[in-house]
Amino acid sequence: MSRLTHLDDQGAAHMVDVGNKPVTERVAIAAAAVSMQPQTFALIQQGAHKKGDVLAVARIAGIQAAKKCADLIPLCHPLMLTSIDVSFKLEPELTRVSIEACCKVSGKTGVEMEALTAASIAALTIYDMCKAVDRGMEIHGITLLEKAGGDSGAWRREGEGPLSC
Repeated sequence: MSRLTHLDDQGAAHMVDVGNKPVTERVAIAAAAVSMQPQTFALIQQGAHKKGDVLAVARIAGIQAAKKCADLIPLCHPLMLTSIDVSFKLEPELTRVSIEACCKVSGKTGVEMEALTAASIAALTIYDMCKAVDRGMEIHGITLLEKAGGDSGAWRREGEGPLSC
């Protein structure tokens, strides 16, 4: 196992110097899910929530979150993202909304944290908009599905298909 790159030889936190790294195309896809009561799921599915279109608001929140990642996570580099996509899959049999966030950049460092942040904030936004009717919702499965680009190359979570964004 390699040493943690955000710690120097004395164990102090620092931002990794990426100045000498080449610019490459980088992509990351992350996921999250929100489980809820059937009545809450029906409100989202039918677009009948009195606060408006829950998924449209969650999509915008996820996009904004990816753009603000360096402001939220202290040692992340600010990136000029070239693409952010937040999508939802409604799973009625599980009364769950699954979220996928895909971020792309031409840069010197990866976009995994941006994708994870987008998926997380989209899930939190769904919770926020629906908490008045269902405080028992559960956010789970926040995970990196895959990444491509950079020195470390491609990585895919076992059981996942090829990049879908």
